[in-house]
Amino acid sequence: MDFLTQILHLVGSGATAYISARNMRDAQTRPNTLAALQMAEAGSVPFLEALRDRATAEGDLWLAEQLQKHANDERRHAQIFANGLKQLNKQVIDFKNVPQTTTDGTPDERRRSPFFEAYFNGYSSEDMKPANIDWIVFIASTYILELDASKDFVKMANALPDDAQSANLKKGILSVAQDETRHAAYLREALKRRLPQAEADAVLDEWRTRKVKALLAMVSNFVQKGGKLPTLTQEGTPAEVVQSEVEIAA
Repeated sequence: MDFLTQILHLVGSGATAYISARNMRDAQTRPNTLAALQMAEAGSVPFLEALRDRATAEGDLWLAEQLQKHANDERRHAQIFANGLKQLNKQVIDFKNVPQTTTDGTPDERRRSPFFEAYFNGYSSEDMKPANIDWIVFIASTYILELDASKDFVKMANALPDDAQSANLKKGILSVAQDETRHAAYLREALKRRLPQAEADAVLDEWRTRKVKALLAMVSNFVQKGGKLPTLTQEGTPAEVVQSEVEIAA
């Protein structure tokens, strides 16, 4: 990673960490932040489980086991964020009731991610399917995301107000950060098993550069919208959210 990219990485990461922490701290934006996190964590479970099945079929039982643990963690993380919403009497919107386009015909913003569009620029949706994705692409790109997320979640947890209502959520988010660190470790090991050190470092540099560009795209989109994000929540608590946060965060 060249010097300019390193500088942009610091700027982009700092801006993202600030926005995430601010949105978690602010009671007005916290529901949307929790909803986005719940959707991201829950949405990754089927993908990881499909990769687990592929790794098993290919005879890589070590990776299959790691992917199963990863999927289990993501499912638990989604529950933590769902319970955070439950405390606020909120739940994620039902996208089945949300039109694909707005009244003026433009795509609904809640169905796209400027960050991931930039991060995986050049890869088609077909390329990214579990059956097709190159293992190096999956491992390296996910390693960068998990490593950085482990730090971002700590900042978000520490940004929560120091009150009784936030205590369990803070505990849960800190446990998520610990899991993300563990995920990054197994992904780094998986990369070492497939590539010589120099090649592994080069691949990670490539994905770090992609992450920088994706962060800048996300921050730019955020600024263009005046810091306003589309609503991802609705009133009420889903029936399936029944576990206590103490149980989940334990």
